[in-house]
Amino acid sequence: MHHDVFNGDADGLCALTQLRLENPCESKLITGIKRDISLLGRVNANDGDHITVLDVSLDKNRDTLIELLNNDISVHYVDHHYAGDIPQSKKLKTNINTSANVCTSLLINQELNNKYSEWAVCGCYGDNLIKVADALSKRSHLSKLQRDNCKKLGTYLNYNGYGGSLEDLHFHPEALFKRISKFPTPQDFISSDTNTFNRLESGYRDDLIRTKDLQPHYQDTYCRVFLLPDAAWAKRVSGSWSNQLTNQLPDKAHAVLTEKGNGNYLVSVRGPLNNKTGADDICRQFPTGGGRKAAAGINNLEASELGKFITTLSDTYKLAV
Repeated sequence: MHHDVFNGDADGLCALTQLRLENPCESKLITGIKRDISLLGRVNANDGDHITVLDVSLDKNRDTLIELLNNDISVHYVDHHYAGDIPQSKKLKTNINTSANVCTSLLINQELNNKYSEWAVCGCYGDNLIKVADALSKRSHLSKLQRDNCKKLGTYLNYNGYGGSLEDLHFHPEALFKRISKFPTPQDFISSDTNTFNRLESGYRDDLIRTKDLQPHYQDTYCRVFLLPDAAWAKRVSGSWSNQLTNQLPDKAHAVLTEKGNGNYLVSVRGPLNNKTGADDICRQFPTGGGRKAAAGINNLEASELGKFITTLSDTYKLAV
């Protein structure tokens, strides 16, 4: 049996779509909300099985990965998050690149020699790699309409992955993958499955408009910090809004903290667009934190640590100036 383990955001969805367009197969799909990254523990593999892992931190799944490899399970691991030490095994094939200008969709696109590059463009836009996506669009000879549609769909797919639970999402990522992966290009999906696309678009716009008048909880020369309420719309929009804030003020770092029912915070951090470093280092200083250089998060920041988090955020980029 084949097992496809993938992040439920745009990058994970678009990476797997490319792979399965090229190599269709019956597989067990394992995914969840974007912050659900300890996914390898849900794999029930037997002798002879193969696992593909996309856009999921190796560092957060190391123990389970080693156990699977020791049980003679073969694994293809493609990712761009902090990995730490990579296990050495003949059963493990890795393609891991933690550069701030790389995403998993781009790595898969390179493996497939640009065969489904429009889906890679879509994944890049979803991960807010705007310049990278624009450059790939140009090399792929996309029209302005095609490029704009990839940008919209990438943004909406990424938006759909955020939430405190699967119930917060408009679509389960597994169901969304099954819908988009039928189509060789994002354009084909948008024109054929208008109901799904329109639902994603309307949800995104409705949630984003709620952020219009929100003011920073904290700001200085180096960063801005916003607090959102414990509400489904806030959890859904936190990542997309973080990207939008960073695009508006590219020299500042941004953090969007969403209140949780337990009184703590779900945190999204974006490094400055003009200095895409440090976000993962900041978040890994706190339990449940991780990510990549340009964008990272903390799943459960203790309310008592809010002040420490803000100081760490500001000091990191103050020192980087």
